[in-house]
Amino acid sequence: MRSGLSSVLLLGLAVALYFAMPFNLAFLTRILIMIVLVLSLDLVLGYAGIATLGQAALYGAGAYAAGLFAIHVWADPMAGLLVGALAGAVLAFVSGVVLMRTQGLTLIMLTIAVASICLEIANKARDVTGGADGLRGIRIDPVLGIFAFDFVGKTGFWYALAVVAVVFAALSLLTRAPLGLSLRGIHESPDRMAAIGVSVYWRRVTAYSIGGGIAGIAGALSAQITQLVSLESFSFTLSAEALIMLILGGTGRLNGAVIGTLIFMFVHHWAAANDPFNWLFVIGALVLAVVFFLPKGIISAPPAIARLFKGGRHAGS
Repeated sequence: MRSGLSSVLLLGLAVALYFAMPFNLAFLTRILIMIVLVLSLDLVLGYAGIATLGQAALYGAGAYAAGLFAIHVWADPMAGLLVGALAGAVLAFVSGVVLMRTQGLTLIMLTIAVASICLEIANKARDVTGGADGLRGIRIDPVLGIFAFDFVGKTGFWYALAVVAVVFAALSLLTRAPLGLSLRGIHESPDRMAAIGVSVYWRRVTAYSIGGGIAGIAGALSAQITQLVSLESFSFTLSAEALIMLILGGTGRLNGAVIGTLIFMFVHHWAAANDPFNWLFVIGALVLAVVFFLPKGIISAPPAIARLFKGGRHAGS
């Protein structure tokens, strides 16, 4: 009940921001795309406990797949999203079959390696991907055949918001389903889950593949709305920023992924606008403050404050 209410409040906040910032729709749309990416990371890391710094590989795969599909096959946005999701899921499954046999630092380094390999392939395949110049010439048909993408970005914003709502609802159901509950159990104690007959390895591969599909959707969204795909889609920076957003909001809580992304993107936007050279100090200070004072993320602040006031009242009485 509480989760549903907070989801409605977040949706209301998105609508309010649309009317409050009508000339910054590109920025708001970018936030929505990043929310989808961070939600995918929350499933992989927050629920399944799979440490990764290569989520950009899956995002980039979805972006390039959707872009190439729109150029050479069909420019329908819904079909492009499915192709992006499929590309991210396939890459996640193929790499995950190997990656999920490792853990800890080895796993983290291998996920970075996968993203680096994908970046190098995209860079070398200039005839297909455009190389360092990026994949250009992407044209997308109107959403549902009615809503054409406009220069201002209104259609892009509502399209991205609808995708965020669908992904969030699907993940809410998944995390409450037996698969989601078993992933939590694997995160907390893989040995105990294995002892009761759960295939820990294949559950982790499944979670990684689903997360890859959602990351691919984020990449496809970016390709369709910006109509450009660059090598930055595979960058380590993108994976690291997504991880910071998740840590800020709180892992293992879908609302935390949304809140962390909102806070990071707005602080980043404000700090970079005021000091383009030293804005990372602000982000670093924010992360340190959250890690020290709210180790479970900003999503844990209201309960912590409530307990603090409750304890103060008991002490006073």
